[in-house]
Amino acid sequence: MAGGSDDSGALVLFSGGQDSTTCLAWALDRFPHVETLGFDYGQRHRVELDCRDRLREGVGQVDRAWRRRLGSDHTLALDALGAVSETALTRDTEIALESGGLPNTFVPGRNIVFLTFAAALAYRRGLRHIVGGMCETDYSGYPDCRDDTIKALQVALNLGMERRFVLHTPLMWIDKAATWRMAQSLGGKALVDLIVEDTHTCYLGERGQRHLWGYGCGTCPACALRARGYEGFVAEAV
Repeated sequence: MAGGSDDSGALVLFSGGQDSTTCLAWALDRFPHVETLGFDYGQRHRVELDCRDRLREGVGQVDRAWRRRLGSDHTLALDALGAVSETALTRDTEIALESGGLPNTFVPGRNIVFLTFAAALAYRRGLRHIVGGMCETDYSGYPDCRDDTIKALQVALNLGMERRFVLHTPLMWIDKAATWRMAQSLGGKALVDLIVEDTHTCYLGERGQRHLWGYGCGTCPACALRARGYEGFVAEAV
C-alpha cells in the first residue's frame, strides 16, 4: 500500500480500548482494507497498548472476512505530548475537576495531534478513510471530542495535505450502552466477549480485578462510564 492510493482503504485509531475496538469492527465491516494505529504518549494506562495484538487477533477470529481485510498495524511514539501535559492521564496524580470545569484527565490537543499524525500516515499509506472513537454523547466534556472539532480538522487536513480524507466517528452520537449494542450487532457475542476480556479502559491502568464489564479499578470515570453502559446494555437485552 505504501506510496499507492486506495480510496476504499481505512486507518483506525486503535488504542486497545472498548471504543476503538468497536470502531475497528465497524471499519472491517465496511472497508476492504483496514490498518490500525496506536499512540504511546506516556499515558498512565499504557497497558492498553499491550492489549492491541490480542484484540487484532481476536477480531480476525470473530469473522474470517475481517481477518482478510485487516492490514498492517502501526505504533507512533508521541513523548512530547506527554511531556507538555500536566494531566491525570500522564502524571501520577488524583483524578479531579479543574477550576475551568474540565476533568484533569483532559490532555490538551490530544485528538488534534492524533488525527494529524494519522492523516500523515494515511497519506503515506494511500488510505483515504480515518476512523476514530470520539464521542459527544458519553464523554467528559473534552472539547476535542466534539463533532465540530472533528469536522473543522477534516477541512484543515484536506487543505494542508491536498487530499480528500474522510474522518469517520461512528460513536459520535451514541451512548456507551449503544456502543455495546453496536459491537453485538457487528460481531455478536464473540465480539462482546472479546471486548469484555481483552480491551482496556481504566485510566489508572488496573488489570487485576475482573468485573462483569471487564477489567479495571471500577471507580475512575472511565470505568464508571463503561460499567454504566454495560448495565444498560444488559438491561435492554433482558
